[in-house]
Amino acid sequence: MLSRPIGALFAALLIAAPLIAVPQDVPADKLVAKYTPLAGSEANAKALVDGLRNDTEVNLGAGSSSASFTPPTGKMGFGNVDNALALAEASLKERGITDPTGEQLKAGLGGGTLSGQKVDGVLSMRAAGQGWGQIAHTLGFKLG
Repeated sequence: MLSRPIGALFAALLIAAPLIAVPQDVPADKLVAKYTPLAGSEANAKALVDGLRNDTEVNLGAGSSSASFTPPTGKMGFGNVDNALALAEASLKERGITDPTGEQLKAGLGGGTLSGQKVDGVLSMRAAGQGWGQIAHTLGFKLG
């Protein structure tokens, strides 16, 4: 009689084991790989993903093209990080910036000046209460 409860417990553990064994950094690794071309290096992409996820200072680049900022949004989930970086990338490309410097990334995300024009960065818009759809619309894009 005792073997049935033990068998059920064993079966439940086998079913749950793949869910428990999934490493937590897999989404971060995917985002770093996805945005390395935008960020210019794997180190910059990691700094962006980590900084947005954990609400910590983001340090980009090296030398004269370096830039630092702290996200105004607080901690963000992986989906929000992906949305923010995708919209910033699209906004930069719309302005003809395909290989942004640290300062240009900072402006695209947090606000500043791009190509001589003042811009509200996607993170600043998000911190002001706009949803991703509203931000995309403001920038002239559609999500999805």
